[in-house]
Amino acid sequence: MAKKNEIIVKDVAIKTISKDGIDYISITDIARQKNATDPNGVIANWMRNRNTVEFLGIWETLHNPNFNPLEFEGFRKEAGLNAFTLSPTRWTEATNAIGIVSQAGRYGGTFAQTDIAFEFASWISVEFRLYLVMEFQRLKAKEQELLGWTAKRELSKINYRIHTDAIKSHLIPEEITSAQASIIYAEEADVLNVAMFGMTAKQWREANPDLKGNIRDYATINELICLSNMENINAVLINDGMPQGERLVKLNQIAIQQMQVLEGNSSKKLLK
Repeated sequence: MAKKNEIIVKDVAIKTISKDGIDYISITDIARQKNATDPNGVIANWMRNRNTVEFLGIWETLHNPNFNPLEFEGFRKEAGLNAFTLSPTRWTEATNAIGIVSQAGRYGGTFAQTDIAFEFASWISVEFRLYLVMEFQRLKAKEQELLGWTAKRELSKINYRIHTDAIKSHLIPEEITSAQASIIYAEEADVLNVAMFGMTAKQWREANPDLKGNIRDYATINELICLSNMENINAVLINDGMPQGERLVKLNQIAIQQMQVLEGNSSKKLLK
């Protein structure tokens, strides 16, 4: 399934999709800059141009091992003639092209791989192309940032499992109820919360009644990295039999040290 997104270029919404690892931009939306009522006609005029056909053929030759060069050569010879017409669908079906795709439905239209979409945007307006490139790069940077945050969050969850296993093995007595066990788990989770954030989960909820989720959902990437390390360290300290109060102070010291390294911030105070 294609991943869908949208960017705003000079107050115009431009749809984007990612399909089979390739990013595509809606040239239908771009074409509306030239003719809002007939964007398909704009695309057809662009595709009948000899320079366009040659550009598309070279791109496919470089990126598509299944491209049909014989059909391309036929289009290239006819391109520019008064009677020559070429639609995205005809181009794709005849040459096995992957650089241009058509989608039906509410999120439909003609989409082109980014190199091709930028070339089309230059044909429409050089200024619009520059804004399009800038906004698309901003979108990809945001996606990478979100991907990094998600990866760190998942790492924190994995380490949380290691942490809870240590609690189960060393802190939870035999033959207690699930409710009693959950109290111990919550207490140990709050050891990390207080060491890292300076407050328990309950204190955070009371201070942020309008926010959904929990305190860790609003942590920065650096905080999640530090928290992940602390969960592993706390598991070791639990295995070593260190009392909870001593672990809290130790973990707070570790949190301060690691955050100073990650952010260069030396203003945080140690727990007393």
